[in-house]
Amino acid sequence: MVVGIIIAVVVILLLLVVSTYNACVRLKNQGEEAYAQIDAHLKQRYDLIPNLVETVKGYAKHEQGTLTAVIEARNKAMSASGVSEKDQADKAFEGTLKSLFALSEAYPELKANENFKDLQNQLSRLETEILQARKYYNGVVKTFNTKIETFPTSLIVGLFGGKFSKMTYLEVAEAERQNVKVQF
Repeated sequence: MVVGIIIAVVVILLLLVVSTYNACVRLKNQGEEAYAQIDAHLKQRYDLIPNLVETVKGYAKHEQGTLTAVIEARNKAMSASGVSEKDQADKAFEGTLKSLFALSEAYPELKANENFKDLQNQLSRLETEILQARKYYNGVVKTFNTKIETFPTSLIVGLFGGKFSKMTYLEVAEAERQNVKVQF
């Protein structure tokens, strides 16, 4: 009778460990998949930028510094590795894109160019998709981090060494946290 109870307790504990481990693996893989989606959207954006820069070049010949900065930031963002390094490089890249679009205000004929408008619309759509993918990724990260930090999962995760460590959130760039000043 006692042996049967001990075996039942061991089986229940083993099932708890296995199900918890599997849940953590699923969430970790879901987070990696979510980040891969962000990466795919970023790649599309990076591929679109040379076309946009070439279009602007034809109209804004005197703005070589801005165009060079955009391409350099794009190249740095493409070569970055790791979640946080890619996130930082992408934030710097987004800053240079703002300066590129500011140029269109100075060149009305560029702003009216159909090719430029099309590229700008594609980029706008991609930015929306990137934002949605980031939200999804951060939601998965929240679920995963909460799971591995709560009891009894934290004890079970501890059995597997460093296999399950906290994932990093993607945060908004500091410049985007500032209040927008609107003047009429």
